[in-house]
Amino acid sequence: MIALGGSIGTGLFVASGLTISSAGPGGALVAYISVGIMVYFLMTSLGEMATYMPISGSFASYAGKFVDPALGFALGWNYWLNWVITLAVDITTVSIIIKFWLPNSPTWIFSLLALGVMFVINIISARSFAETEYWLSLIKILVILIFIFLGFLMIFGKLKQPFTGMQNFTYKKAPFLGLLPMLGAFSTAAFSFQGTELIGITAGESDNPEESIPKATKQIFWRILLFYILSIFVISCLIPYDSPFLLGSSTKDIAISPFTLVFKQSGLNSAASIMNFVILISVLSSANSGIYAATRMLYSLSYHEGALSIFIRTNKRGVPSLALFVTTFIGLLIFFMNFFEVRIYDFLVTASGLTGFIAWLGISISHLRFRMVLKKKNIPLNSLKYRAKFFPLGPILSTLICIMIILEKGVELTIDFNWYELLITYSCIPIFLILFLGYKLKHHTKLIPLNDVNIKK
Repeated sequence: MIALGGSIGTGLFVASGLTISSAGPGGALVAYISVGIMVYFLMTSLGEMATYMPISGSFASYAGKFVDPALGFALGWNYWLNWVITLAVDITTVSIIIKFWLPNSPTWIFSLLALGVMFVINIISARSFAETEYWLSLIKILVILIFIFLGFLMIFGKLKQPFTGMQNFTYKKAPFLGLLPMLGAFSTAAFSFQGTELIGITAGESDNPEESIPKATKQIFWRILLFYILSIFVISCLIPYDSPFLLGSSTKDIAISPFTLVFKQSGLNSAASIMNFVILISVLSSANSGIYAATRMLYSLSYHEGALSIFIRTNKRGVPSLALFVTTFIGLLIFFMNFFEVRIYDFLVTASGLTGFIAWLGISISHLRFRMVLKKKNIPLNSLKYRAKFFPLGPILSTLICIMIILEKGVELTIDFNWYELLITYSCIPIFLILFLGYKLKHHTKLIPLNDVNIKK
């Protein structure tokens, strides 16, 4: 439920409209299906490693153990930065959402309140985080199920609506608006799926990871794929791709959600307020996941001597309290940057997306090395509690798609001569390389020989 809820947010509720308008209904479906399959492969790779060796540091720890300590160090700080930025974006988005109801109030106060609540939830215990995330995720899932149900009734003309069927799929230039727009939709779709890797982060504190992680991995593909694909299908059938509302959909344009438009068509007069509340729940869920993941990653870095040893300290309930405090404080500082730079919000959204793709690449590379170690040490695959499907196709395909998505955004910005945004978007790559090379030069690390890899749990 945590991984499922963590990956369902504004990417589906808001940005899906922009994907349909730019790539067409067919292009959007191809993008979401392709990325969904890639995410499935990533989660099976992570699930195999997490059941064999459940660690809070997840893929960063695996990269350090199976590949190179420098890679684990760089991936760990990259992922921490990813979630700290996402935390700042989420609490900023809270103020944007609240403006829908209170346009003339100082809504930044609600952002600070949301951050304070998330801090308290996480400082109590890991169970407190999990319980909160469970209920927030449940609300989102119920809304999506209601949306899909009402949507199909409307498509077949059962709610005082004329039968529309698949008319909007072939409307004007639909279903496909070109190869480049469809490839561009891959990045939006991938951003929507980010957060599924949380199953690896939570493995270290799971009561029974050998049962819970495989179960979550098997279920998450079908759940996410069904929720996303059916939602995109319903939107595409009911709203033409050139609708000005879809063209206006963006992270900042919370009120114009394709979900809101469909609910309004169904006759729900308070659709905008309801969806605004659901999007608020989604943002709070993302912030809750973000502060948890970043804290555990900082703790893991400290445990493996990649950060100051003080961050390894925990309170009586096992929460790394100092790591939590520092993570929250840095997120707060980034949030306050909005008051000095008007466009910083858009830059943060862009930057956080690319750091997530780097993390996914780390999962694929670590899994490939993990299997190579097993083969080298003659450890039989049937000894694994959970085995990833379609190996090595899965991690290889995931790696190729991740690289394609990273490069596509750069090509798009280069064609548009948008050098400033190009620099901001790819700023995390030199940061990652500095971390990787800096650690390597300082500690003289190298690719760990397969015979020297410590595969013990």
